[in-house]
Amino acid sequence: MIEVVKTVIQIIIPLGILNVWFFRNGKRTTYRGKNAENLKAEFKAYGLSDSVFYVVGFLKITSAVFLLIGLFVPVVVAPAAATMAFLMLGAVLMHAKVSDPLVRYLPAGLMLGMSLALLL
Repeated sequence: MIEVVKTVIQIIIPLGILNVWFFRNGKRTTYRGKNAENLKAEFKAYGLSDSVFYVVGFLKITSAVFLLIGLFVPVVVAPAAATMAFLMLGAVLMHAKVSDPLVRYLPAGLMLGMSLALLL
């Protein structure tokens, strides 16, 4: 049963990340920090540079892809999940930095929890 849950999580995380970075990056959502209009503006609202935006995007997309690859090559799951957990902790801290309401922490907090679950 635990393996089934881990497999489901291993699919949910990448689908969520790829959705945000490829399909919803230019859109306003309920969860954007400081009511930013898009993903890049959200990073600006946190006081982060364009370089950080691109590095974080690369790491999140790469980790998401490796989580999917991990369905067939399990050795890549732990490093990908650890990277994702680190990035999601950063996202939670950025929401705290700008004093966002708790609802805006929800996606990052859930992704953090699921990433940590993959490491257990």
